[in-house]
Amino acid sequence: MRLSILRGAALAGLLLCVSISFAAEKPRHPAIASANAQATDAGMEVLAAGGNAFDAAVAVSAALGLVEPESSGIGGGGFFLLHIAAEDRYVFIDARERAPLAATRDMFLDENGEPVRRRSIDGPLAAAIPGLPAGLVHLSQKYGRLPLSKSLAPAIRMAREGWTFGRKNSLMLGFRKEVIAADPGAAALFLRNGDIPTEGTRMVNPDYAAMLEKLAAEGHDGFYRGELAQTLVDGVRAAGGIWTLEDLEQYTVVERAPLSLPFGEHRIITAPPPSSGGIAIAQVLNILGGYDLAPLSRVDRIHLTVEAMRRAYRDRALHLGDPDQVEVPVELLMSPQYAAGLRAGIHPQRATPSELLPGVGMGARPDTTHFSLLDTDGNLVAVTQTVNLPYGNAMVIPGTGFLLNNEMDDFSMKAGVPNAFGLVGEDANAIAPGKRPLSSMSPSILVSPERTAILGTPGGSRIISMVILGLLNLADGGGAQATADLPRFHHQYLPDQLSVEAEALSPAETEALVARGHVIKAAERPWGNMQVVVWNRATGAVEAGTDSRWEGVGKAADGSGDDAIFR
Repeated sequence: MRLSILRGAALAGLLLCVSISFAAEKPRHPAIASANAQATDAGMEVLAAGGNAFDAAVAVSAALGLVEPESSGIGGGGFFLLHIAAEDRYVFIDARERAPLAATRDMFLDENGEPVRRRSIDGPLAAAIPGLPAGLVHLSQKYGRLPLSKSLAPAIRMAREGWTFGRKNSLMLGFRKEVIAADPGAAALFLRNGDIPTEGTRMVNPDYAAMLEKLAAEGHDGFYRGELAQTLVDGVRAAGGIWTLEDLEQYTVVERAPLSLPFGEHRIITAPPPSSGGIAIAQVLNILGGYDLAPLSRVDRIHLTVEAMRRAYRDRALHLGDPDQVEVPVELLMSPQYAAGLRAGIHPQRATPSELLPGVGMGARPDTTHFSLLDTDGNLVAVTQTVNLPYGNAMVIPGTGFLLNNEMDDFSMKAGVPNAFGLVGEDANAIAPGKRPLSSMSPSILVSPERTAILGTPGGSRIISMVILGLLNLADGGGAQATADLPRFHHQYLPDQLSVEAEALSPAETEALVARGHVIKAAERPWGNMQVVVWNRATGAVEAGTDSRWEGVGKAADGSGDDAIFR
């Protein structure tokens, strides 16, 4: 990671609708990068049928909910960052889950006021009201070119005819087998005679197909009203949950203005609250923008980046929440002046113990999914969607064909108490009826003088730091595949440790950072699953890159030749 692009950059963040003029050249081919080849192919199929990027995004999203159920699905939510080429306009669709109307601030605390962690992770109380179905309907009806039935057709067909159970499905199911086995609906769908299916097993899900057909025929009401809604409410309440029909009837997506920030000769468009990612990205880059990084050693640059991450994650804990229910000081947190104050507290040669920063006091394996997509008209889509932890709350209401989420754990159940990702929070992200939990999902777009890049990743609390490092690499001229494969490091304020992937640091760099006071923890396994599409607007060339450590597939061109496939 060279970081040379940061030299002398003065960054400012604004909440606004962005207008950035693209060159006249259009992409030579479409491109899709997703976490699963079957989902990538679903999107390519819809593009070949005359759909645009937004139709293809519906296809990829619905397919991922089927073939990557550990990561996302109809029972969860997501964020959609769009560029509508014909209008040269960016849009952010917030399809984040919402707390049930009967939710209370202390619903996961025992009689002594202490958190009962399992209640927010497993079972009916952990599930917030899903937003992804509404997001798909909204995306299709407002921005798509094809009927919703056409965009959902590949996922419907795969659900009926079968899809291939893979390595990642198996690995993540192993982490959650016990709780999956305890739920009859989930066990019937995902286990075979009580065991994890072998890799290559043909999986069918006729209930999922029927649910998508209902969504295609009836739109929003097909999920949030009527028979399916009643089935969901009855199933959740029978298991001890608090959902009501009113919860589902009241759910709507929200279109928000994305965040935009200049970055030297580049511009970054990213996610606004209730994502915490965009503000944190802006803060880190604003802090780094005050340094002349070019003459510094790599250790110096890593040290400063880590210290910037530490402060951005601290502000996440203190200030961020659902903007519809709490006042989030966006302009203040993204201002260069505020960054200058944070920068002044950074020692160039010593780590700042997190406990010395004024703020809050004081797991499971995170899983989410991301895909990036570009069509030949120049429409762009960056989507990050999730059910939170692998296989969500491990509940499938019989007859529905999909898992519910455990997004209630993304709220701050008690000030200073970490959630499953180790993130702490305060009252801004406290549980409240109808509130959207704070998220780390950070779908982003980088516009350079000649290139446009679409990126994002799963990874729980590490999403933000991974996207930051990806943006820096792309801004420095890195390609799609190289960015997807980049070794990463991460600091989230608490716990006070610098986590590093294999090969992110050399032994000498590790020793030097430890000498500066950093506590380094080596990662046991790779993080995330970054998906990147890069479009050279000067030439029309496109590249799709997907993290090679997993089993995603990105395709550019028509996807018919091996030379167009990136694994």
